[in-house]
Amino acid sequence: MNKYLIRGLVATATSLVLAVASTSCTNDLDQQPKYELTPDKVYVDLNGYRQVLAKLYGGFALTGQIGPANPTANGGDLNGIDEGTSDYLRQYWSAQELTTDEATVVWNDLGIRDWHNMNWDSSNPLIRGLYSRIYFEIATCNQFIRESSDEKLAARLSGNDVATVKRYRAEARFLRAVSYMHVIDLYGNGPFVTETDAVGFTSPPYSTRQQLFTYVESELTALAADPDFAEPRTNEYARVDKAAAWAMLSRLYLNAQVYTGTARYADAATQAKKVIDAGYSLVTAAAGSVASPYGRLFLADNNTAPARNEIIWPVAFDVNNTQSYGGTTFLVNGATGSSAAWQARVGQSTGWTGLRTTRNLFNLFQNPGGGLVSDTTLDTRGRFWTRKNDNSARSLEIGDLYDFEQGYGVVKFRNVNSAGAAQGAGLNFSSVDFPMIRLAEVMLTYAEAAIRGGGDRALALRYVNQLRARAFNNQPGSAITDAQLTDRFILDERGRELFWEGYRRTDLIRYNRFVESSYLWPWKGGVAAGRAVEPFRVLFPIPAADLSVNRNLRQNDGY
Repeated sequence: MNKYLIRGLVATATSLVLAVASTSCTNDLDQQPKYELTPDKVYVDLNGYRQVLAKLYGGFALTGQIGPANPTANGGDLNGIDEGTSDYLRQYWSAQELTTDEATVVWNDLGIRDWHNMNWDSSNPLIRGLYSRIYFEIATCNQFIRESSDEKLAARLSGNDVATVKRYRAEARFLRAVSYMHVIDLYGNGPFVTETDAVGFTSPPYSTRQQLFTYVESELTALAADPDFAEPRTNEYARVDKAAAWAMLSRLYLNAQVYTGTARYADAATQAKKVIDAGYSLVTAAAGSVASPYGRLFLADNNTAPARNEIIWPVAFDVNNTQSYGGTTFLVNGATGSSAAWQARVGQSTGWTGLRTTRNLFNLFQNPGGGLVSDTTLDTRGRFWTRKNDNSARSLEIGDLYDFEQGYGVVKFRNVNSAGAAQGAGLNFSSVDFPMIRLAEVMLTYAEAAIRGGGDRALALRYVNQLRARAFNNQPGSAITDAQLTDRFILDERGRELFWEGYRRTDLIRYNRFVESSYLWPWKGGVAAGRAVEPFRVLFPIPAADLSVNRNLRQNDGY
């Protein structure tokens, strides 16, 4: 579903109110839009199904039916949370990055400072908003799958249209599986509903982390063998295929020991290798571009070659057609200050002065250890803003967590095209597509699985050195040796390659460096020097509001 089409189709996918009833979100975070159209008015032809499919994909990018945030129009998907804040990617990114050494936030919105301070509880509105957004996506997917059963398709469609919607149905199953993966990773346990459950105001049953893992594994495995699911690189841009299923399986298996207590590194390597061999390619040249090959991945025309050849599944944004105060608008504007030079660098005429990083991320590029060559003048992945708004030097250290002028800014996502032209004529939204899966991540998944005993070390070394050659523009000294290929090196290399892409919390947990005292960063746990926090914070709490109305649920330990 191309990035220009999604927004135009979303507003007409109105039958989704029926899906709302099958989730367990409650009170003022109830899923909110109320419409008069029913399935027999929407799912009448191929175009109706395509419109709702756009809503499923748009659920990761958009926040409602009308605009990026319209408080008077009552058009947001969720009540009880600012519409712009409720964006799926914005909330997921915050949970994965603001809780770690990669990002801090200045703003004082209710609950937002709890992320980095690591002192959240079950009443935190943002943790509740993320939970509700995930289950809203699950509900909309359930409804689509329910309305695309073989029986209903035979009654409503004919010929090639039936086969087309069966492909849509496979994609909906994939998107639902991804949302359940997010439940597994963030909350561990939670309510479980599929298309087979009755629609209505019921209390969904509780599933454990192991049960949810088994379900997601079975869904992704089935999709990988499903003839209705697109073969790798044969679907429309920004729509998923079997390579995406393999990639998500590799990610699931890489974290299986955390999720279930049983390591699955050989399975992670097997699935990753399928993706790597599927015909995707790293961006290794960017002739005529204002960015390095790596930087080309995060520009406003990353939906075109060569970036699209590396990005396996993007969430699509367009400055005119998929406007949102979340997604990459949040990442571009939120990380930008008020200086004209900074704003011009990222292609905007505004800056929200909110997000920056700690010294730990910067030091990954400065002090890699082991005799490795790496710094921000050589490694093209490390791009930081080091000037204050008055153009004086910023301090790397953050003495005041809520002073935006302290700590370095991050310049990764930029709303300019490869020629350097800003997109959107001052609209201050973003056209940068967000890479949910890209080849480099899968290569690092294989490398980590291999050094943990699940794959070929020589092949892993080759993959890592391909990434480093790209990062260093093939400069001497970038390659590592087999002796340097350690699990700690892979964690650091993931930080260098994947920072601000929503992986860090999960990575630190897998390496036992998230809550522990063995690894600290500035203001971890709300203390300037950093501190260990309670072990139970590897999971977020089930929102108290949901527990109060669904007696089937059980709160995670410690909350």
